[in-house]
Amino acid sequence: MSKQRELRAERDYVEALYQRLDAERESTAAELTTAMKAETGGNTEALFQRDVAVNTLRTKQNRLHAADGGLCFGRLAMSDGERVYIGRIGLFDEEDDYRPLLTDWRAPASRAFYTATAARSEGVAFRRHFLTRGRDVLDLSDEPLGGDSISGDSEASTALLNAVNAPRAEAMADIVSTIQADQDEIIRLPHHGVVVLDGGPGTGKTAVALHRVAYLLYTQRERMSRSGVLIVGPNASFLRWIGAVLPSLGETDVVFATPGELFPGLRTTRQDDADAKRIKGSLDVLAVLAAAVADRQELPGEPIPIELDDVTVPLDDELVSTARERARSTGLPHNDARPAFRKHVVEVLVERAVADIGEGWLDEPEDRGGPLWADLAEDVLHELKQSQSLAKAVDQLWPHLTPTEFLHDLLSDETRLRAAFHGRPDADWQAVHRRLGDAWTVSDVPLLDEAVDLLGEGPATARAQRAAEHERRRQAKYAAELMEILGDQGDPDYEQLRVTDVVDAERLADRHGSGDGRVLAERAAADRDWTYGHIVVDEAQELSEMDWRLLMRRCPSKSFTIVGDLAQRESPAGSRAWEPVLSRYVAQRWTFRQLTVNYRTPAEIMDVAAGVLAEIGPGLTPPTSIRSSGTRPSTWHVPVPELAETVAKARAEYTSGTTAVIAPADLGIEGSISPYETKGLEFDSVIVVEPHRILIDGAAQLYVALTRATQRLTIVHSEPLPECLAAAGR
Repeated sequence: MSKQRELRAERDYVEALYQRLDAERESTAAELTTAMKAETGGNTEALFQRDVAVNTLRTKQNRLHAADGGLCFGRLAMSDGERVYIGRIGLFDEEDDYRPLLTDWRAPASRAFYTATAARSEGVAFRRHFLTRGRDVLDLSDEPLGGDSISGDSEASTALLNAVNAPRAEAMADIVSTIQADQDEIIRLPHHGVVVLDGGPGTGKTAVALHRVAYLLYTQRERMSRSGVLIVGPNASFLRWIGAVLPSLGETDVVFATPGELFPGLRTTRQDDADAKRIKGSLDVLAVLAAAVADRQELPGEPIPIELDDVTVPLDDELVSTARERARSTGLPHNDARPAFRKHVVEVLVERAVADIGEGWLDEPEDRGGPLWADLAEDVLHELKQSQSLAKAVDQLWPHLTPTEFLHDLLSDETRLRAAFHGRPDADWQAVHRRLGDAWTVSDVPLLDEAVDLLGEGPATARAQRAAEHERRRQAKYAAELMEILGDQGDPDYEQLRVTDVVDAERLADRHGSGDGRVLAERAAADRDWTYGHIVVDEAQELSEMDWRLLMRRCPSKSFTIVGDLAQRESPAGSRAWEPVLSRYVAQRWTFRQLTVNYRTPAEIMDVAAGVLAEIGPGLTPPTSIRSSGTRPSTWHVPVPELAETVAKARAEYTSGTTAVIAPADLGIEGSISPYETKGLEFDSVIVVEPHRILIDGAAQLYVALTRATQRLTIVHSEPLPECLAAAGR
């Protein structure tokens, strides 16, 4: 059959798939409308059943909508003549015993589409890729299965080259149609702990991590849908860049956050200087914070007079010291131990007051505990409960503290900092000292989070939380009984949405018990105590020890996909190796994978960047580019006054695709961004300004800047190029 006839046949088949998709979307919308209008009569069981139906249908509707663009992107021609069409979701012929019409890319039956080779065909005769735009199939290519796929010595497939050469859009696209064998192995890893995905620029590690999340949500939906997924990225631009990938794959229970947004109510991008980052990011700061809390549990120095109707009793160092030790011995956080401190203070003050009042007529040992003594003690206790001077004294000696009050007071008070950093060099506390009114920094976030555990909530909040938890468990027990009945609905042998795929007992209980109608992502982002089913950390080499402590607290199951490149580490508090970071939390329960093929950067640009990589570490090896552009990076050497004009001229030459100007912030080049702001991003064309100035801040920053381009790189400089960029001058 000629290619044109094959193309017409495939277009007809894909058109039929879209008709099936439209029919399911229309049917689902009608069912959702009916479910939302269902009368419940206030009956709890009916409310639960309606909520189950609405949740199930909304989730199905979202997935059907996400599949609309590029629904089917290829097929497998099996040796036995069977055709397996591969797409974003599974579609079935309900009138023909649920015969598969389209197989979800995550299903086991799809794996050969990504892994079959001539050496290991897996029963595949050939693999066909569709070139699509919207709902239209524009072209097709039948890929030879020789070699070891792209991760070996074979040439890249036509479909892959089309994808990597395509102009970049404003948002990252999924790679579901061009996943390579080495990437697929990582995406489908059965490992339930921590997976470290290390790779140089352009190796697709971020895309692989996001597709791994989609795969995990597909295979472990009941577990992961309870708590959702947290994705941590280096900056807001990066999160916007990747934000469309998971929704395009039909997954929405995801929270996106930068490290400066991991404490509810706080959003900051402000960075500390290198010394402050190093000190705040080290686990050594835990001792500093603990000392700072202890410092807030004060002794009065001079006795504080507590005036009562008949006597004034002193609140002195001896009494307060004993009360402090008793409160500390409870092992409770600061705020939660405060009642124990106050209780001992009151007990001793009662004894002292009664002894002073009864002096001369209640002096015998047998008088203590007698009726008159007891009456006086009750009167004194009543007075102390109403005493404003005692309340003020307790607030001074053992104040109730919020995390923000505590850390603000510490960092802006030289005396408190000296005390907390006692025994350490003065340069340490001086590095973190801040002026009153200074904004929070990204490095403050894990300190605030740690302060929550050090301080606690206080007994009233704790009682309320226990009551709420008791009610939530009661609701969840009832919901579980209902879900046990509903969970059997649907055939597990088919890729259908079942009730338990999209909603579970805890989520139903949370919604009905709290009346909180927010979607999971909104509730999770606002709750410091929320625990996630899985966490993805991108540019993970930049995270400090304290950042990791915060994130590990957010995921008790320790289910992580960690993405990074140690060669691109810029932060002095960041990771120099993965093992020291992870062994503290998961011992040997983590696995390492490395990607070495560069799908983004042409070989000509990587040749230039390789010199900078050698500056970072002599033993480091750049990833291997799969393609050449035929165009070497250009360099423009101009006087300083002509920098801005030259950049504008260079930018005007790039009339297609996306362009980024990367320059030191203090140059004031219009429209430029810093190397840090480009982390994780890619552009068709990049103009790097004054590389020698960028190099002052670290070779890693220059390496990042040089490796953002997918097609063209221009370097504009006023001083001679650094030695590590000698290749650019040739």
